[in-house]
Amino acid sequence: MTAQQTTAQAPADVPLWAPAAESLADEDLAAGFAGGDEACLAAAYHRWGSLVHTLARRSLGDASEAEDVTQIVFLAAWRGRDGFVPERGTLSAWLVGITRRKIADALSARTRRAELVAAAGAAMSVRAPREADRPEAVLDRVLVGAELARLPDPQRRVLSLAFYDDLTQTQVAEVTGWPLGTVKSHARRGLHRLGRCLLADGVQSDFR
Repeated sequence: MTAQQTTAQAPADVPLWAPAAESLADEDLAAGFAGGDEACLAAAYHRWGSLVHTLARRSLGDASEAEDVTQIVFLAAWRGRDGFVPERGTLSAWLVGITRRKIADALSARTRRAELVAAAGAAMSVRAPREADRPEAVLDRVLVGAELARLPDPQRRVLSLAFYDDLTQTQVAEVTGWPLGTVKSHARRGLHRLGRCLLADGVQSDFR
C-alpha cells in the first residue's frame, strides 16, 4: 500500500504517514506517540487501524459505522495521549480498550437513535393530541422539524407526509406518484439520517 493510499483512509486530523516512524519497534512507536510525535500517530494508525476497524465491524455489523468508530478511536487516543503510560501496557492494548468503549457508545447511540425517531414520530402524529402536549413531545417536534428541513427533498417530503399528514407509506406513494419501493427507501434513509442528525451533539463530543 502506498503512502498516498494510507493517508486517504486516515482521519482528517492524522498527519501524513511517515515511513521512518513506520519502521520503529512497537515500544519506540508508543513512546513517540505518548510524546506527541505526529509521525508516530500516523504510523500507529497505519499499524493498528485495521485491528480497530475489524473489532468495530464485528460488533456493529456496519462498515460505515466501523469507519466512524475507527476515526473516533484514533482521534480520542491522540487527544487523550497524556493518559497513555507505556510502562503500564502496550499502545495496541490501550487502543483496543478505547475501541471497546467507543463501540459501546455507538451501540447506545444506535438504540437511542431508534427510540428518539420513534418517539418523535409518535409525538408528531395528529392522532395523539394529548401525547403531543407533553413537554418532551414538544421538544421532539421542534428538533425533528428543524432537522427535517436539512434532509434532501425526497426524504423530507416522504417523512413530512408521514409525520405531519399521518399518511401510511402506501398513501404517500399515491400522493407523490412514486413507486412504493422508492417511498420506503426514502423513508428508511431519511429516518437514519434524521436520527444521526439528532444525535450529532453526542457524536461530536467524542472528537473534543
